[in-house]
Amino acid sequence: MSSHSHHPGQQPPAPQPLPGVDTIIAVGSGKGGVGKTTLAVNLALALAKLGHKVGLLDADVYGPNVPLMLGTSAQPKVLGDNRIEPVEAHGLSFISVGLLNPGDKPVIWRGPMLHSIIKQFLGSVVWGKLDYLVVDLPPGTGDVALSLIQTVPLTGAIVVSTPSDVSLQDARKAIEMFRQMKVDVVGMVENMSYFVCPHCNHEVDIFSRGGAEKTAAQFQVPFLGNIQLDPEIRKSGDSGRATVLAGEESPHAKSLYDFARRVVGRVDEIKASAPESVIHIQ
Repeated sequence: MSSHSHHPGQQPPAPQPLPGVDTIIAVGSGKGGVGKTTLAVNLALALAKLGHKVGLLDADVYGPNVPLMLGTSAQPKVLGDNRIEPVEAHGLSFISVGLLNPGDKPVIWRGPMLHSIIKQFLGSVVWGKLDYLVVDLPPGTGDVALSLIQTVPLTGAIVVSTPSDVSLQDARKAIEMFRQMKVDVVGMVENMSYFVCPHCNHEVDIFSRGGAEKTAAQFQVPFLGNIQLDPEIRKSGDSGRATVLAGEESPHAKSLYDFARRVVGRVDEIKASAPESVIHIQ
């Protein structure tokens, strides 16, 4: 096919693989406020710490918090022929609307503009060779997720939920959306799962722990673990020093590294079960 323009009634062009990028994982949630960006940032950094080459695409255009969590507001360099060089932070390449729209100006965009920025972040950014590209989606099941799925072949999606019923109800919608779009669900992770009392080390289930694990079982998607509700995780995100940077020995980071390792295992399973024909597209 030489022409990329398509007429009404024709199929839009098929998703094109990103050259040099091995695995693309979207991190989504049915609703906001569940710590999705915190998990996306810590997942990307943990994968980098475990020796992988990792990129992070902040596609949460309405609340692009990744620059704050990575502690940088460096501007991406624009190279010749309108290519964009991602910003480096803690051994990670990343790009975010927050770098292009610094400060507190709200981003007010409609669907077509969102589609074009996602396409640009995927197609015009010089990602180089990556083992993993982690994409932080906006909450919900809207335009940005659809643009992403139409533009590049996703290896899979992670759904983040807290144990609360409201969050689980929305997580179910996110699972259904990915299934309808024929995207493999890498698994579900339960954030803010339990709280360890700093005085007596007793685990307290603030939001009724275990809901995400039950939901995962009900929808037959893998469960990727419980991340504790830890003031340290929030503090380190706010200060630009994400929790996993403390290393695997840190008690605060342990559940995050366990989560990252489960993701790697699941991605390997998804790839092993993918039909060979997918790889040799003429």
